[in-house]
Amino acid sequence: MKSLLVGNWKMHETAAQALAFLDDFLPRIERIDSEVEIAIAPPFTALAAAGARLRGTRVALGAQTMHWALSGAFTGEIAAPMLLEHGVRYVILGHSERRACCGETDRTVNLKVKTALQTGLTPIVAVGETLDERERGLTDDVVITQTRAAFDGVDRAALSQLVIAYEPVWAIGTGKNCEPSEADRVMGTIRNCVAGLDTTPILYGGSMKASNVATYVERPNVNGGLIGGASLDPGGFASLIANAAL
Repeated sequence: MKSLLVGNWKMHETAAQALAFLDDFLPRIERIDSEVEIAIAPPFTALAAAGARLRGTRVALGAQTMHWALSGAFTGEIAAPMLLEHGVRYVILGHSERRACCGETDRTVNLKVKTALQTGLTPIVAVGETLDERERGLTDDVVITQTRAAFDGVDRAALSQLVIAYEPVWAIGTGKNCEPSEADRVMGTIRNCVAGLDTTPILYGGSMKASNVATYVERPNVNGGLIGGASLDPGGFASLIANAAL
């Protein structure tokens, strides 16, 4: 299974800054093993510019969320057809920041997963526990519940057409990372909790960087990474990708 590395830019970079990033970044990755798949998810306002610049390159375009409805009276929301228009391939769903700050629930994640699959987008479904849940020994219960809820009613054959990201909430943007062996264990638990996830890529997210990516992707259940802060520097992100390809 190929490694997939996805840069989640969150609320960073204007359209002009995104283009400057890509002009620096794309030449850097030309010689990196093509077996490593790459995607970047900029803010909505930079999707059009980034999509045009990425057309014909090895880097896929991602989005950071979407609504489950195809259109309607949902002020401030973005629908799947709007993403597809700009060449978006991946869409991140259920990120912990969306769950904590924007009212995302297991139910809405499930609705979005179904819409993404129906429209041809590849969902990257994020699951993960908080520090309090980990300290109380609830890690496995939390990720199993979130995973099963996300794929409730999803046809088993479609499970190979999506991506899961294990992101322990306590490791996101903190500089703390889940030890590779423990991340691999939890990701194995995720893989085994729903029939049909045998060939589904599972990414690790949570302070992954160039200096530690190789120790993750060498693990059997780790198929790449969902990278936040380390994806905002073109040189650093290129180095991370190169180290993942070793």
